[in-house]
Amino acid sequence: MLYSEQKRNAALQNGAPVFYFYSTDPFLARSAADKTAAALVDQGGETTRLDGPSPTVEEIVMAAGTISFFGTRRVVELPALQPSAYTDKDMNAVCDTLKSAENAVFVIYSVLPEERGKIKLGKQAKKLAETCEALGYAAEISRPGPQEIRRLLRERAKKQGTALPENAAAALLERCGQDLFLLENEVDKLAAASGYTEISPALVAEMGTLDLEADVFEMVRHVTARNPSKACEKLETLLRLQNEPIAITAALIGSYVDMYRVKAGQQKKKAYGQVHKDFGYKGSDFRLKKSSETAARYTPAQLARCLEILAELDKSLKGSPVGGDILLQAALCQLAAGGRP
Repeated sequence: MLYSEQKRNAALQNGAPVFYFYSTDPFLARSAADKTAAALVDQGGETTRLDGPSPTVEEIVMAAGTISFFGTRRVVELPALQPSAYTDKDMNAVCDTLKSAENAVFVIYSVLPEERGKIKLGKQAKKLAETCEALGYAAEISRPGPQEIRRLLRERAKKQGTALPENAAAALLERCGQDLFLLENEVDKLAAASGYTEISPALVAEMGTLDLEADVFEMVRHVTARNPSKACEKLETLLRLQNEPIAITAALIGSYVDMYRVKAGQQKKKAYGQVHKDFGYKGSDFRLKKSSETAARYTPAQLARCLEILAELDKSLKGSPVGGDILLQAALCQLAAGGRP
């Protein structure tokens, strides 16, 4: 089932012996498990934590059987458990331990692979999820969309006594991308910088961290706005921050491939959301939404020409004696001229 905080809370109140959270995003899985373990400790439980992707069955049995000095429940945390690391026999033994533990409550989370935009439950993960759901609570935590991420950011700021207006949350999301670990740290940093008052869009612009893809996408927008000099200024900043030319080029290619795909989708009367699904993108479709807005200014032929320029740039970076900065600057000017709407 999909994660529901209301159902999770009901399971806590009913004394469920097992809580299992799984997601493709480590931040989401870890956060849900940590909050649940903290709630159980508040109820009087004592914690035993078994780190590692595959603690042995003996270690789990020993942790579950540890008697509390105060007679309270033992909270056994199994962070980042990897079900695929267990054999059929061992997974059956783990599930039997979950069923037979009398004075322990388990809090488990797993980060599972993704396939064509959906979480991939292997045989062992499915066995574990079914067992945990039958005994207590088990849920998949899907990646949130931009609106939900902005809400989470505002909540985190609020807990620190700091206001985060909607426009500042949107600016932070666009600037940093959708890496929840990064966004969590950014909110903490900007809250402190504001003196725990209010995080403004101006503060986000001044101090917010830009990831490489967001930086490159901003550079692309300068190109599409027919402003190659501004794009080159952005490139100089990226190089000064010691970003490798090949990494910058890879991000550039990714941006133009996104635009070409959504443009092809538009020709087939497919929205960017369908393109996101058809090509198996991970996470939300926010990135393609932005690409769709930019691609609207281009013809398919212009985007194809841009991709040819970038392919030649990639080839030159790997075999030409000319400096990577010079090759990138030349390519940006070609993109502005050759792919101009």
